[in-house]
Amino acid sequence: MDFQNSLAFAKELDANDPLARYRDEFLYPQVNGKDVIYFTGNSLGLQPKRTKKYVDDVMKDWHELAVEGHFYAEKPWWDYHERLATDLAKVVGAKEKEISVMNTLTVNLHLLMVSFYRPEGKRIKILCEEKAFPSDQYMLQSQARFHGLDPNEVLVEVKKRKGEHFWRTEDILDKINEVGEELALVLMGGVNYYNGQVLDMKTITKAGKEVGAFVGWDLAHGVGNIALELHDWDVDFAAWCSYKYMNSGPGNASGIYVHEHYLGKKDIPRFEGWWGTKKETRFLMQPEFDPIETADAWQLSNPPILSIAPYLASLELFDEVGMEALIDKQKRIVAYLEFILGEIDKQVESTFEIITPKDRGCQLSVFLHGEGRSLFDYLMKNGVITDWREPNVIRLAPAPFYCSYTDMYNFGQILKEGILNK
Repeated sequence: MDFQNSLAFAKELDANDPLARYRDEFLYPQVNGKDVIYFTGNSLGLQPKRTKKYVDDVMKDWHELAVEGHFYAEKPWWDYHERLATDLAKVVGAKEKEISVMNTLTVNLHLLMVSFYRPEGKRIKILCEEKAFPSDQYMLQSQARFHGLDPNEVLVEVKKRKGEHFWRTEDILDKINEVGEELALVLMGGVNYYNGQVLDMKTITKAGKEVGAFVGWDLAHGVGNIALELHDWDVDFAAWCSYKYMNSGPGNASGIYVHEHYLGKKDIPRFEGWWGTKKETRFLMQPEFDPIETADAWQLSNPPILSIAPYLASLELFDEVGMEALIDKQKRIVAYLEFILGEIDKQVESTFEIITPKDRGCQLSVFLHGEGRSLFDYLMKNGVITDWREPNVIRLAPAPFYCSYTDMYNFGQILKEGILNK
């Protein structure tokens, strides 16, 4: 499609957008009396309007039933989390039994590494990307120390080539083969938080497993954003947060995936707790752990119902729309944003450099050469909610559920005004 940098064209795109009506499903902050242009769904998604009812229902059941809500609420609490598995499985390309919801992201990655990081002999190394998200770095370093190993000897980082802002798949594969028999685990961010790059998870997973390593993915920026086929790619495990593209609320519960190869096993290394035991025997209080034959076996405690109720509300939206439709709009709206940036770049003295490669989801990360923090502040004061990363990068994530093409056009005009009026 030939794009145009005009309000009329943007409104025409919105008029023909099959997802346009879902904008009204969300609540927007306001600046200067107007709904904001919201580009930070990669940090915290907007609140769906239907969320309040889901939370209120739990509060009502707590009020009226108290402890009996575990079994007699309309959505009984003791199996509440199971209601999320069907829709989540569709979103991540998994079987329902391979999905569970529990804890938060880094907690879950630590728990999964109990099962999938088993250093032995010379096979002790972990492959990750250069400058992984800090929480992942801290987690990997602490896991190495927990096993009595030196993180400097264990962690192997795949670096970008000099002068480039993205990773090349061939460099990752070369590093996997170079480490070879010493490689115990590949654990990387499937979508990079800084540059928005989507890694070739299928190819990397295959390569890691061919040298005998486990392969897992941190999908904090992937779930609800890109097409995933975790089961078919033979991924061993994955975890993600739910408050970004999944719109479940600040700090909300994490999801996990464990391939069916590892389900129903009593001999797999795993930290275990009461809620991971079979439902049929859980209340018999038996002394031996009897794992549920699903990913729920990795659960430790009963899930926080007030926390996962908003997640269930958001997943209802995903099930209504489907990932195929979301990704179709995602590709088009990001392409239009890229076009708008190019058009504005022609009209101002600054230079924009998009450091996100074509393998991407919702996010464009943009170097604002010649500009400083004052431009970011101008955008925020004028109703554009975006994200600043040092030294002069803004991250723009037009989530397809609630961002419009008119938003993209209006953003371009505000950006131009901010540069010309500095």
